[in-house]
Amino acid sequence: MHPVVIIGAGPVGLTLAIDLAQRGQNVVLLNKGKLTASGSKAICFSKRSLEIFDRLGCGQRMVDKGVSWNVGKVFLKDKPLYGFDLLPEPGHARPAFINLQQYYVEEYLAERAAELPNLDIRWLNKVIAISQTDDGATLTVETPEGINTLQAQYVVACDGSRSTVRHLMGLETTGRVFQDRFLIADMKMTAEFPIERWFWFDPPFHPKQSVLLHSQPDNVWRIDFQLGWDADPEEEKKPEKIIPRVKALLAHGGKNKGISPEFELEWASVYTFACQRMASFRHGRVLFAGDSAHGVSPFGARGANSGIQDAENLAWKLDAVLRGQAPEALLNSYASEREYAADENIRNSTRATDFITPKSDSSRVFRDAVLDLAKDYPFARTLVNSGRLSVPATLHGSVLNTPDADVFTGGLVPGSVAKDAPVQVAGGSASWLLPQLGQGFTLLVYDAEDDTDTDADIYADVCTVVRIRAQGALSAPEAIVDADGLIAQRYDMQPGTAYLLRPDQHVCARWRHITPKKLQIAFDLALGKVN
Repeated sequence: MHPVVIIGAGPVGLTLAIDLAQRGQNVVLLNKGKLTASGSKAICFSKRSLEIFDRLGCGQRMVDKGVSWNVGKVFLKDKPLYGFDLLPEPGHARPAFINLQQYYVEEYLAERAAELPNLDIRWLNKVIAISQTDDGATLTVETPEGINTLQAQYVVACDGSRSTVRHLMGLETTGRVFQDRFLIADMKMTAEFPIERWFWFDPPFHPKQSVLLHSQPDNVWRIDFQLGWDADPEEEKKPEKIIPRVKALLAHGGKNKGISPEFELEWASVYTFACQRMASFRHGRVLFAGDSAHGVSPFGARGANSGIQDAENLAWKLDAVLRGQAPEALLNSYASEREYAADENIRNSTRATDFITPKSDSSRVFRDAVLDLAKDYPFARTLVNSGRLSVPATLHGSVLNTPDADVFTGGLVPGSVAKDAPVQVAGGSASWLLPQLGQGFTLLVYDAEDDTDTDADIYADVCTVVRIRAQGALSAPEAIVDADGLIAQRYDMQPGTAYLLRPDQHVCARWRHITPKKLQIAFDLALGKVN
């Protein structure tokens, strides 16, 4: 009986497997194919995903290989409307996004997974049947050596939008399919201009449609061309259809931008906009994560990033349940929290899709009027929607949160994900806040500004205690220094303020003064021990 069997070794399945294995769980990961899929697929990985990858031991490698960017620009026809900065404030270790082909992400995650002795990856293992009881699930698996049977306490399906597990269980996703198609073309070419996200509405080189341009490593450029609903997907993927479109972009959109007219088509695909999800992400001993559970239109980079956050949310909860530290009901909070996050992503993606591809005359009149006004009026720019870029969901209504009982005028409300900030650690060396957090629960305590010790250390046997002092204040040797005052600012810290962070680095409680009783109540809530 295996504790956890994960199906699907894409970014979501690999993230979940590594996270569980790092927590000491024995994990079996099945994938029906070989290591990496063809094509770049997902390319935009958010700051939050990078912070998760840092914790898994492969974030720096991805940043080193990826193309970091914070800035985007929106154009109407061939004129710039406005630009935006997704990370306008200093004091973050990671950029707003990196662009990195999915096959690199999978490769780096797989190599990290291979370093963990308690993680068993089985390639060319295809699940062909699944059944479950109250105590576990049975998987029938087709392998190169023949048919095999696996028993698991829990199964997590991370096997993509065409999920085999979902199909075998007779489950489905529901939602909205938009009547439009886009062509993805990955082009290898030399281009010397700022690394930014460029989005055109109605450009001269592709009139009455939309185009998106992104840079990737290895001199590869992602171009998305809106095609319309009547386009034939198979025809549009042919090089003789793609190359003239790219030449038109380079001749006009790339004029005087240092773009070489020479290019090579590396990969192409045609996709249809869809925003859908399963009604529930938990079905007994089987849980669903990533595209197997939910799907969104690609503008906004919400697909892979939300799936990676699914994995982080689920990993610590499965670990706590398997260790007997939490009741099985804690897993219901995975479903409710990530269903809420999926609804938020679907809502944002639907709004972007409706703006990019209006389906009625009145919607098009509104869209075009907003674009015309945006050239001169800042208020109209807030209405332009070329894809609201992915940010972590704030889990306001989670049953795991302890409501505020003290007065905060700012900071991070329960349900928020922790924010990074520069710190100084022992010896005065520079570092960042997030790497100081534990793999389990972490208590952040802002120490008094004098040399009076706090009683925070009494909690060290139940969670990681991170003590913070202001720059220049007398400090205990183990305290870290709030180097630029950004922790105090971002968390609304005062002497004695304490934050309890879950293992997935979401805030679950905060106080102006912590006591053992308050902490115990918050722990019980966060572990699902309170109905």
